[in-house]
Amino acid sequence: MRHMPITIPTRTPIKAWGVLWTLLFLLCEGLYAQGLSDLAHPMTGRSMRETSTHKIDANGQFDPNGQPDPNSNYDNKSLLPGQTRVLMDVTGSGEITHIWMTFLGPAPHTWAKNGSANHQEMLLRMVWDGHVGVEAPVGDFFANSFGRRSEVISLPVVVEDADSYNCFWHMPFRKSARIEIVNQSQKPVSLLYYNIDWIKKEIPKDTPYFYARYHQAYPTEHGKDYVVLDTQGKGHYVGTVLSVRTRSPSWFGEGDEKIYIDGEARPSIWGTGTEDYFLSAWGLKVAGTPYFGVPYFDQWGIVGGHTSAYRWHISDPIVFNTGIKVTFEHYGWISSDENPTQKVHSWNEREDDYASVAFWYQTGRPTFTPSMPDASQRALPNLDLIFPGRKVTEAHYHGQGNVTVQTLPCYPDGHLLYTPSTEQNAWIEIPFEVQTKEPRRLLLAMTRSYDFGQYQAFLNGIKLGPVMDLYHPDIVSREYHLLDFWPEPGKYTLRLECVGKNPASTGLYLGIESVRLRERRPRVRAYGHDADKDWQKEPILYD
Repeated sequence: MRHMPITIPTRTPIKAWGVLWTLLFLLCEGLYAQGLSDLAHPMTGRSMRETSTHKIDANGQFDPNGQPDPNSNYDNKSLLPGQTRVLMDVTGSGEITHIWMTFLGPAPHTWAKNGSANHQEMLLRMVWDGHVGVEAPVGDFFANSFGRRSEVISLPVVVEDADSYNCFWHMPFRKSARIEIVNQSQKPVSLLYYNIDWIKKEIPKDTPYFYARYHQAYPTEHGKDYVVLDTQGKGHYVGTVLSVRTRSPSWFGEGDEKIYIDGEARPSIWGTGTEDYFLSAWGLKVAGTPYFGVPYFDQWGIVGGHTSAYRWHISDPIVFNTGIKVTFEHYGWISSDENPTQKVHSWNEREDDYASVAFWYQTGRPTFTPSMPDASQRALPNLDLIFPGRKVTEAHYHGQGNVTVQTLPCYPDGHLLYTPSTEQNAWIEIPFEVQTKEPRRLLLAMTRSYDFGQYQAFLNGIKLGPVMDLYHPDIVSREYHLLDFWPEPGKYTLRLECVGKNPASTGLYLGIESVRLRERRPRVRAYGHDADKDWQKEPILYD
């Protein structure tokens, strides 16, 4: 069995300089945001910390209200499914200035052999003076969406190396503060460490509270803009985290942000496009800056693509006196088989899966209290009929060479690893059966690596798409989308034939996790433009 080491990607000198300048800029911006001049002035209050450090009583027994144990490094806490962990519970007035936490990721680990909860399944709740101020999944609150760990380098939120969760939002309270994490997963939260820094001091009566609330729509509602926040009261809006899973081909982000201030019927703040709101242009790509960024963007224009973005209104807060409503249109490009007139243009209402966290300060209590779905409801609905590659290891399913099943962090259940020595007679086949005629997209969940080859796909002998170059300097997963069709019920065979290798590759190997038939939007079935087309005569992939 061949073992594929998981390596840290090396950076080119140009990229290294880019990272250095970004960090220097961030440092300068961070110092400016704190107010260098304020640091030279007297400050009131007393610094405090709530922590997971191991504490004991006078008899050396564990006591959460005791003293730190100098003889113990047992500073983490784990939560079984359904359990709640209180991170902070204090009375009196003060202001939280920093939160740090870390925990094991969802993949199997030496200390959690069956894996752990992902951060989308962990509910973060903060209560100020007896009312809920923050309620959001841990991941989404820290601009980490879809339960996937991503690095975030910004002013108020930093997730370094995708596993140290830092928040620098200031959170005042007058009578009490309580912060807790609820494990809504079927797996444990493993090795949770945390520090919460705060200052005990008097808080002026007119000081607004910090709020953050989660909302989702799977999918967005036809004829209605997606609502991020809708609250009555006085305050200022300071940030948005938006996550989108596409349900149609092509680009989703033409919809404008529309922000209604103080009860106005027509929004006085009306943007020019989703990517423009997130301070990018001509689309989105992975990026990170102090005020805006895209922690995760997997593939452009596919059905089932994922995008998460953040926008912090730190230097440009949106002020309201009696209320604010923050919305996004969900318009963009769609394919001709989703358009009643079979035309392709940029202004079509799309029905993608949206989730968001709104961040704002407000005097008193908000009126925006969206229901908080359970972790099982926060998980994106499955769209795929899946035919795993690992189930076809017999000799008659491949040409010369060997086949094994190998687990990877991206494929914990394993992928099929095919290792031919030459491209002659190098092929694999994966059979599958279709039960119902309905619009589906055929795609392959594949692995790319430094010693992988180039392969051509065929379905029942029909050539599909261009040659797939599976070379990549690191080990990564990727979807290859091949065909939009209405398959007749019956048996099919997906065949991949080796046609050579990238000059940079050291081998001809192939890794495939599965063949997938992905659900198309219901309107594709309703319009039925391609229902009677023969895909074998004219294979189509909409982009």
